[in-house]
Amino acid sequence: KIWLSSFDSVQPLPTMSRRSMIVAAGCGATLLAAPGFVAPGAPQRTMTEEGLRSVQREATAAPRGQGASLGAVAMLGGCTALALAGRRRGNSRAATARAAEGPLLTLGTRGSPLALAQAYEAKRRLGEAFPELAGDDAVEIRIISTTGDQRLEISLAEIGGKGLFTRELDVALASKEVDFCVHSTKDVPTELIPDTELCTMLPREDTRDVLISGDPEKITCIEDFPDGSLIGTASLRRQAQIYSKNPNVKCVNFRGNVQTRLRKLQGGDVKGTFLAYAGLKRMSMEEHATKVLEWDEMLPAIAQGAISFQCRSDDERVLNYLKPLSHDDTFQAVTCERAFLAALDGNCKTPIAGQAKVIDGELHLRGLVASPDGQKIFRCERKGKVSEATEIGKDAGLEIREEAGEAFFQEMQDYVQEVAAANTKPVRG
Repeated sequence: KIWLSSFDSVQPLPTMSRRSMIVAAGCGATLLAAPGFVAPGAPQRTMTEEGLRSVQREATAAPRGQGASLGAVAMLGGCTALALAGRRRGNSRAATARAAEGPLLTLGTRGSPLALAQAYEAKRRLGEAFPELAGDDAVEIRIISTTGDQRLEISLAEIGGKGLFTRELDVALASKEVDFCVHSTKDVPTELIPDTELCTMLPREDTRDVLISGDPEKITCIEDFPDGSLIGTASLRRQAQIYSKNPNVKCVNFRGNVQTRLRKLQGGDVKGTFLAYAGLKRMSMEEHATKVLEWDEMLPAIAQGAISFQCRSDDERVLNYLKPLSHDDTFQAVTCERAFLAALDGNCKTPIAGQAKVIDGELHLRGLVASPDGQKIFRCERKGKVSEATEIGKDAGLEIREEAGEAFFQEMQDYVQEVAAANTKPVRG
């Protein structure tokens, strides 16, 4: 069962790949697919009526099949009709009894296609680890719309930075509406609400950014963009690194889910954009990437590519389910990065990047702080024992803070507010 805060929160699901639809349906999802819808840049994904029936047949045969459903939104004569098909019920009396009792766990998530892919990844892993959570109704997914999802017309920096994608989830967690929340960890503030913790980090996906070019034959790197080119990004981190390599382009606010951004790019709104490779991979949309950028070209965001679970610290029942799923190397690397960010008091108003990785039993960290116009960049590198992840990150942050000086950070904050953050290219008078 899926709880929806609004139809709009799941409308972009037609752009999911066929494979993702089948996998999600096999996990018990109700999917929305529009016949005739063309995913940006991928005409091979056009969904016909026969295509929907084919997905239905494969979903019905999916291995996680105690119950799968497929929903189709048919665009007919200007009207939108919701049709359910492909429902399969298990014969297990235990499953029926479980459904009557209610779910064992309720997880909270945002409603974007990427957030839902991550929620179903969490549900799948829980079902594989604990037999009692394997049934379709054992883990309920509760979709919660957040401020960051609703205010797409203005940049993250203008509407408050970090916490925009977690505040409403925090309320649901604190009020016990949900047992835990599934997050893209890069969206989670360094300071959590009281009596909660990030208890689990799933194995990390590829952390790199990708360039998606509107003209992939001619533009394959940041330096290739002609003077005056519009580049879509809502990230000050990306903006600063773009300007440092190509100061003659113009970064403009570019928000929305992955599918929305690709649609805008295809429509010619901008010449190119940048996304996290992890998000594309989780939705089987890697073919949209023009180039995968190495850390020297674009250092990723703190905690990029990491899915985390947040729960109440005193809820031992839930913790006993969640903690065994945590990946130690990912947990330590992200802990180090978040300590680095906390030492810099970072948020979406601050161009900060940082990545840590465990290599041969040793933790390596690279960090970066920049001015929004990319003209000043401060970098650091640290390595040390994995057990000292917090100290490594904190010391690196304090080192950069001392090198840059408090005046730099104050000037940066004032400047970001003055130029409306990522909406316009910073140009000093």
